[in-house]
Amino acid sequence: MSGLIIYALRRITVSIPVLFLLLLFIFLLLHLVPGDPLTAYMAEDPRATQADVDRLRESLGLDQPLHIQFLHYISNTVRGEFGTSLHSRELVSNMILDRLPYTLQLGVAALLFAVAIATVLGVFAALFHNTWLDGLSMSIAILGVSIPNFWLGLMLISLFAVTLNWLPASGAGTLSHLILPTIALGTAWAALTTRLIRSSMLDVLREDYVRTARSKGQVERKVVTHHALRNALIPVVTYVGAQIPGIVGGAVVTETVFSRPGIGRLLILSISRRDFAVVEGVILMIGVIVVFSNLLVDISYAFLDPQIRYE
Repeated sequence: MSGLIIYALRRITVSIPVLFLLLLFIFLLLHLVPGDPLTAYMAEDPRATQADVDRLRESLGLDQPLHIQFLHYISNTVRGEFGTSLHSRELVSNMILDRLPYTLQLGVAALLFAVAIATVLGVFAALFHNTWLDGLSMSIAILGVSIPNFWLGLMLISLFAVTLNWLPASGAGTLSHLILPTIALGTAWAALTTRLIRSSMLDVLREDYVRTARSKGQVERKVVTHHALRNALIPVVTYVGAQIPGIVGGAVVTETVFSRPGIGRLLILSISRRDFAVVEGVILMIGVIVVFSNLLVDISYAFLDPQIRYE
């Protein structure tokens, strides 16, 4: 256990420069784009004068050189202060914390949906290799990969919300609001993971220890679940961990389609408004989620394969 803790702390330490470079890239990208967000913001108020714009710029520290602004931002971030939204005048930390649960809820649900569907289809495809079940599973996987999640989301809304009136088309708050976004976001990842589980299971089922377990008279269900599936999931865990940034990115589109109040939708709105503080805060939070998820994936190896140890 101590070795695992040391490994986790080492990974977290290594991740700090990655988050720093991510913040630097986003900061420069936002601030070097042509156009003045303050002028556009103050233009919404016909009574605003250039003096008002200058006072607001000074109060936000946007009149200082870029490197000074960045140093102030890093200093505030270390203290847990992400600044104030230019448009709503709310604390960015409060805006993120209010919306983060909806994004985490959707991401976890889509990931569980994808893994559950992929495990069933992938295992059946491997066990019934070169049969009609194998062909059906792979056809479903190819179809799932080919459908964009935004188009699938619109079709799900049209069928289940508009035509059948079974589920709500937008919003959040109840389990019924989560079903359609979960399917829309998780389908593509389920399809990709199905193919990986099938391939991994086919390799594992040919291993000597699986044949030995069968020769000892163990029931097929135990051979598949205890010996084959557990080892076949190791590359799947690696793949799922690598796809977490894609799932978070897909949540941005899905939240927009289904009007969910998550950080993905907040990011889109903030980018369109050039609300620097909110964009930087949301991207930092997404980076932390990705780093933490990859850490959990690495640690899970030790539970899936006892031969893996962390020194």
